[in-house]
Amino acid sequence: MSMTSTPPTPSESHPVETVTEPFFAEEPVEIAVFLDDDGFGQLAPFPRPLRHPLRAMAWIVRHAFGVASLILFLAVLAAVPVVNFFVLGYLLEAEGRVARTGKIRSAFHLIDVAPRIGSIVLGFWLWMFPLRLLSGVAGDIAIISPGSDRYLFWQGLTYAASLFVGLHLVFALARGGSLGCFFRPLKNVLWFSRQMRAGSYWETAEQHLRSYLHSFRIKHHFLLGFKGFLGALLWIVPPTLLFAAANSSQGGRIIVTIVGGLCLVVVFGWLPFLQAHVAAENRWKAIGNRQVARRIWAHAPIAAFLAVLFTYALALPLYLLKVRLLPEDAMWVATLVFLVSIFPARIITGWAYSRGMRPEKTRSRWWLRWSMKLLSFAAIFAFTVLLFFTQDISEHGKLALFEQHAFLLPVPF
Repeated sequence: MSMTSTPPTPSESHPVETVTEPFFAEEPVEIAVFLDDDGFGQLAPFPRPLRHPLRAMAWIVRHAFGVASLILFLAVLAAVPVVNFFVLGYLLEAEGRVARTGKIRSAFHLIDVAPRIGSIVLGFWLWMFPLRLLSGVAGDIAIISPGSDRYLFWQGLTYAASLFVGLHLVFALARGGSLGCFFRPLKNVLWFSRQMRAGSYWETAEQHLRSYLHSFRIKHHFLLGFKGFLGALLWIVPPTLLFAAANSSQGGRIIVTIVGGLCLVVVFGWLPFLQAHVAAENRWKAIGNRQVARRIWAHAPIAAFLAVLFTYALALPLYLLKVRLLPEDAMWVATLVFLVSIFPARIITGWAYSRGMRPEKTRSRWWLRWSMKLLSFAAIFAFTVLLFFTQDISEHGKLALFEQHAFLLPVPF
C-alpha cells in the first residue's frame, strides 16, 4: 500500500477570520468562505481525448472503477448502525469541498484510497468463483454417488484448490491488495520471501496500514456527520411533530397538521444550504445562520432552485423502498440506492452554496429572485404533501415523516 499524505484542513490551508455567531442568529454576520482548492483527493484533470486517446480511456476506466468502489464501500457502511454517521460525514465533506472550491471534481476526496478496497473485493470475488463451481460439482457428485472414487477425486480437488486460493489471497493482501497482486501468485510468494529475509516487512506493513487508515479521516468524518445530523434534527423535529398530529381529516388536529406542513415548507427551503454551511465551515452552530440561506437565494437564485429541485426530486422516490424493507443482511442494497440518489443532490447544493457565497456576486434582479422562490415553493409544497401520505405506505407509519434521509442518515431506518 502506498503512503498517503494527510489532507489539510480548511483552517490550515486557508487562513480566515473567525466569526462567532449565536445559534439561530438573526442579525447579518460576515461569512467566511474558502474558495481555494486544497488539491487533495479530487478527480484528476481529464486528458484531451484527441491528443491522448489512450490516456483518456485509462482515465475513464480508472475513475469509473474508483467511483464505483467508493459508492459500494459507503453503501456497506451505511447499512451498519452508528457507522453510518461516517457515511453522512463523507457526504457532508464532499458537499463542503464543493462549497469551498466551486469545483465538482473536489467532491470525491476518497477517490485515491477507495479503489484499493474495490480491488480487494473484486480479487476475492474472482478467486472465490472457481471454488464455488468446484464445491457445487463435488456436492452434486456426493448426492449422485457418495463414497465413489469420482466423489473422492472432486472432494480432494476442492480441498486442494481451497488451500491454494486461501494462501494466494493471503500473499496478495500481504503485498498490498492491488488488483495486479491477485493475478501474480508466484511473484507474491517471491516478494514476501525477500521481505521476510530483509527483516523489515512487519514494520513497513504497519506503517503503510496506519497511513492508509489515516487517509480515511475516520474521526473527522464521523464528527462532521454527527454535527450535520444533530443540526438537521433540530430543524426537522419541531415542525414534523405538528405535521404528524392529524389522524383524520376532521377535528382541530388537521389545523395543527397544516401549520406544521407550512413550517416544514419554510424549513425545507433553508435546510439544504444551512447543512452545506455546516459542511463548509465544520461548525455545528453554523446550522442556525439563516442569513446564509437568504444570501444564496438573493445572489444565486437559479442555482438555489436547482439545488432544491434535485434534493427533493431525488429524495421522494426513496420512500418507495420503505414500503417493504429488505432483510438486515441485504440492507446495503437499499443504502446503495439511497447514496446514488443523495450524492448528486449534495454536490449540486454545494455548488449552489459556492455560487451564492462568492464575495464578488451581487444580488440578482428582483423578478428573477421571486420567480425562482415561487417555483421552489411549489416544488417543496408538492414534496411536503406527498411526504404526508408516505406514512400510509411505510412500515414505520408516522415515524416515516421523521426519516428525512435527504438530511439525516442515508439509510431506510
